[in-house]
Amino acid sequence: MIRIRFSAGDFARVRFAPRPVPLQALNTAFMMLFRGDDHLLFGRWRQRLLRSLPAAVEPLGDLVTPAGAPLFLDEFGDEAGSAPEDSPDAVRAAPPGLVRAELERVYAGHPAPPPPWIRDLHRGDAGAWQVLRRAQHAAFETAVRPVWPLVQDLHRAEFTRYALAVAEHGVGTALTTLVPGSRLRGDVWELAAPGERELALHGRGVLLLPAFHWTGHPLIADLPGRSLVLSYAAGPGLPLSPEGAVDRERALAEVLGRTRVDALTALAKEHTTTGLARRLGVSNATASAHAAALRGAGLVTSERAGRSVLHRRTELGSLLVRGRG
Repeated sequence: MIRIRFSAGDFARVRFAPRPVPLQALNTAFMMLFRGDDHLLFGRWRQRLLRSLPAAVEPLGDLVTPAGAPLFLDEFGDEAGSAPEDSPDAVRAAPPGLVRAELERVYAGHPAPPPPWIRDLHRGDAGAWQVLRRAQHAAFETAVRPVWPLVQDLHRAEFTRYALAVAEHGVGTALTTLVPGSRLRGDVWELAAPGERELALHGRGVLLLPAFHWTGHPLIADLPGRSLVLSYAAGPGLPLSPEGAVDRERALAEVLGRTRVDALTALAKEHTTTGLARRLGVSNATASAHAAALRGAGLVTSERAGRSVLHRRTELGSLLVRGRG
C-alpha cells in the first residue's frame, strides 16, 4: 500500500502533466516488456518487440527492470515531453549524486556484478553516457516512436477526463477516479501497491502522469524539492500499435459523452443556451448543464448578454476537437 499524505496546500498543487513524457513512455514500455504476466494480451507484443530491437538497445536492459527504472532515467520538469529528441539531454543533466545513488540502489541486491559500462556511468564517464544515449534513442525509435501519435491522442483524452472530473466533483474524487481501487481517507490518499510506503508532501503537490504502456500499480518518483510524480496505468490496457489508433471523435465521445462532443463541435460559433439546446435537441436546462461542465473543464467560456448567456469553446476545446497541437 502507498499512502500519500496531503496538506491543504497540496490539494491546490495537484497538477496534470500537460503532455506525455517520452522517457516515461519508453521506461514503462520496457518494464512491461520484461514482465511475465498478462501473457495472453502482451505475449505476442513482447515477442515482436524483442525481435525488432537493435543491439544498441541492450544496455538499457541493464537498468530497466519489471520493478522500475532508476529515477535519473526520467524527466519530470514543467517542459518535460516537449520533444522526444530532447529527452536524453534531460537525463544527462541529472545530478551526479542522484545517478550514483540510483545505480547503487538498482544493483544493491543484484546477484551479478554490474557491467563495466555501468561502473563507468557511476564514475560519470562521458563514454558511458554516450552508450546510454544511443540505447535510449534506439529503443525509443523502435518501441515508442511508431505509436507516439496514439500516445499523444490518449494523453489528450485522459487530460480531458481529469479536467471534467475536477470540474464536476472536485480534486479528491478526480484522484480516486483516475486510479481505480484507490481511496481518500481524510488527507491520506491510499493506493494499492506491493509493500508499504508512506509519503508526506509537505506542500510540494503532485504531478499526475498517465502511462499507456503500463498495466501495473502506480509508480512513484519522489525527488527532494520537486513535486511528487505519480504515474498510473491508463488507456486501453492493451499493447499499443500504429493500427490501434481509433476514430478520434468516437474516442473523445467515450471520455466526454456524445452530447458534450456535439456541444463542443457546435460551439465553434457562439450560441445562446437556447440556440445550443436547439442544435443538440435537448432542453435548455440540459444544454446549460453540459455547458457548465465543459466550462468547468476550461473547454467553454460563457458570458451573459442581457437575458441570454453566450457560449463559445476555448482554444483548449478547439484543440481537443481538432486533435492537433
